[in-house]
Amino acid sequence: MSKSTKALTGAEAAAEAMMQLNPDVVPLYPITPQTQIVETYSQFVADGLVDSEIVRCESEHSVMSVAIGASTAGARVITATSSQGLAFMFEPLFIVPSLRLPIVLNLVNRALSGPINIHCDHSDGMAVRDSGWISFYCEDAQEVYDYNIMAIKVAEHKEVQLPVMICQDGFITSHSLVNVDVLETETVRNFVGKREPAFDFLDTKKPLSVGVLDFYDYFFEHKKQGIDVINKSKEVIKNVFEQFSKITGRNYGFIEKYYTEDADYIIVAMSSACGILKNAVDELRRQGKKVGLLKIILFRPFPELEVAQALKNAKAVIVLERASGFGAYSPLYSEISAGLYHYEKKPKIVNYVFGLGGRNFGMKDALGLYAELENIESQFLDENNKLRYWGVRE
Repeated sequence: MSKSTKALTGAEAAAEAMMQLNPDVVPLYPITPQTQIVETYSQFVADGLVDSEIVRCESEHSVMSVAIGASTAGARVITATSSQGLAFMFEPLFIVPSLRLPIVLNLVNRALSGPINIHCDHSDGMAVRDSGWISFYCEDAQEVYDYNIMAIKVAEHKEVQLPVMICQDGFITSHSLVNVDVLETETVRNFVGKREPAFDFLDTKKPLSVGVLDFYDYFFEHKKQGIDVINKSKEVIKNVFEQFSKITGRNYGFIEKYYTEDADYIIVAMSSACGILKNAVDELRRQGKKVGLLKIILFRPFPELEVAQALKNAKAVIVLERASGFGAYSPLYSEISAGLYHYEKKPKIVNYVFGLGGRNFGMKDALGLYAELENIESQFLDENNKLRYWGVRE
């Protein structure tokens, strides 16, 4: 399949994919570090490369409201935001899955205030993890490009019809320039096809009500329908991954197992930190140490079975997360612990919170965490030492 290589940041990679998808409507509002996505896309529109209708809104709440209106009318809609922008979208964001609208949102992960911070952690994405959106977490710009393309096909599938969130680390990924393999635009558009809405809300001969009041008579049943759909979407996501692999040669799954098959010690992580952790695994493997990395790509719906199967034979596991629960473990740790609970054989597992507010995470940190794993195996773990912090000044 014909392709080219371009030097792109993660933000530019999202905009590049959007340009090839040529969505009907792109509502936007700039916010650091997402601004480069809508800035780049606005230039594509000005240059006549796409015919999208750009709607410059007065706030992020308006962005998602416009997205809902346009998607309801049958338009293909893609937008982007970060941090406080996502928080401002909170009210309409939860409406989208209930209306079964296949909107795609690029979330450039940034710490939620307070204190005010413009750098990366996953507190924004984790705040809406149970909103009903399918969510992918990307390691690098290549994945940002690829998942934008696959997200549309997943979201608009007739058996899904749900919104999708594509997450990348603010500045770390969004502003780092790397080589990205880009498909021909015709190939992308043939792959995704055209949107075929499940309902024609503009058909006056078959009127439908949208956003109506839903009391206890039916609310529970309607909510359960949404839960069932996102759980069943895994099969569609898997099939889209397989189809995309055929045109790119790049293989994607719900998780990525990096030397986990025979590993005694495994770190579980998401997004950009996985690149550094892979380098650490390579270094330690050369020293004869049986270590591995489990990268979580699909966070919602959570791939519980795949994760548990990958971890159950390890001796010790660190769940490394760039987000913290207040008075609780981090979200990823809670998911993994629940998934492993019923297995008779399972590893000792510790939750490490790292990198809040963009604190640097490098090779020295990765090697230090793998050294911790051997100590964890021999420790008695209780509520006082299962939750730990890496890289914070005490």
